[in-house]
Amino acid sequence: NTMLKTFLGPVEDETGLTYLRPETAQGMFVNFKNVVDSLHPKIPFGMAQIGKAFRNEITPGNFIFRTREFEQMEIEYFIKESEWEKQFEYWLSEMKKWLRMIGLGDANLTFREVPAEDRAHYSKRTVDIDYNFPFKKDELYGIAYRGDFDLKNHQEASGQDLSYFDEEKKERFIPHVIEPTFGVDRTFLAVLSEHYKEEEVKGEQRVYLSLPPVLAPYKVAVFPLLANKPQLGEKAKTIYENLKQSFMVSWDDIGNIGKRYRRQDEIGTPFCVTVDFETLEDDTVTVRDRDTMKQERMKVGDLTEYFKKHVS
Repeated sequence: NTMLKTFLGPVEDETGLTYLRPETAQGMFVNFKNVVDSLHPKIPFGMAQIGKAFRNEITPGNFIFRTREFEQMEIEYFIKESEWEKQFEYWLSEMKKWLRMIGLGDANLTFREVPAEDRAHYSKRTVDIDYNFPFKKDELYGIAYRGDFDLKNHQEASGQDLSYFDEEKKERFIPHVIEPTFGVDRTFLAVLSEHYKEEEVKGEQRVYLSLPPVLAPYKVAVFPLLANKPQLGEKAKTIYENLKQSFMVSWDDIGNIGKRYRRQDEIGTPFCVTVDFETLEDDTVTVRDRDTMKQERMKVGDLTEYFKKHVS
């Protein structure tokens, strides 16, 4: 039993015995009746939750891969039994889209059909999504068809009617459930593993995060070539303030330009804009690409549209 036991109150006896939740899912099943009675959703519909879960892991390790306290995202999608195969494929497809969006490559992903002998007894189909971490290939996400197991058991234990009434067909039934599950901590670890890069440039090691722009904390960084030249600083600040209206933008005027590039590379900023003396003459700036390190001159007035095209 990997449930984490603790006690409520000042005395450690059976009256205060409690267990920390090992998953977020059951809270959604408990709230099923409240959601149906208050929102009157039409089936199929879902609930989603993100939160802490706790397990008394025997061998935690591999950084944040296996911990006793972790973050989960889960969806409970309520359906008619006859539609489970179609809905299962739909959510599996959505999970694949999400993986592509966060930039996890197909070469590091495995979609593994879990055989009947290894599935939970109530599941007709389970697919585990494994990622090839630096230490080993292991589970990242999962999707399961849980049938009506959870709602039936909560109904029996609580005495509450957890059935759903279909107004169109005038029938009442216990919905079945498709459950996509996501490990949040493992997602962060997979993203870092996928996008952390090291290379040698002119005899020095360069470290950068090749994050998809959608994940980059800052989309653009702006710097004056020289911090001690007020005219460069003023122009750079104006560009910075303008770009801030549309993007998350970083400002950096400390150290030489090479060190500033390296700092932005390490946090995954896709583009850097440098204001130099040429800017004061023709209103152009240098735009540097993080991954290729290529630089091009660009009109200040074209920056917003350029970045909307490349980082949005």
